[in-house]
Amino acid sequence: MASDKQASNIVLLDVRGVSSFADYFVICSGESGRQINTISAEIEKTFKQAGVLPHHREGGTDSGWLLLDYTDVIIHIFSTDERDYYKLDELWESAKTILRIQ
Repeated sequence: MASDKQASNIVLLDVRGVSSFADYFVICSGESGRQINTISAEIEKTFKQAGVLPHHREGGTDSGWLLLDYTDVIIHIFSTDERDYYKLDELWESAKTILRIQ
């Protein structure tokens, strides 16, 4: 779903062994605020069609980081610069990488 909207550097991490608040993280990047919104809208649409609504939504295109919290799955959509700055991939490096799409 994110890749359908040209998200880049998509990573799925299994954080069950290192996090008490989620089971999986999805981290991906968008090249512009518009693309970040498009990626987010596609993810939310897909989850909604499955009957799943986000528990919490935070951030936005102004901040360069959008977070969609589906309780067990947390999705981080970053601008390239913000992703390089926050380095979540490195912060959670002890988590098991399930999928990586460059």
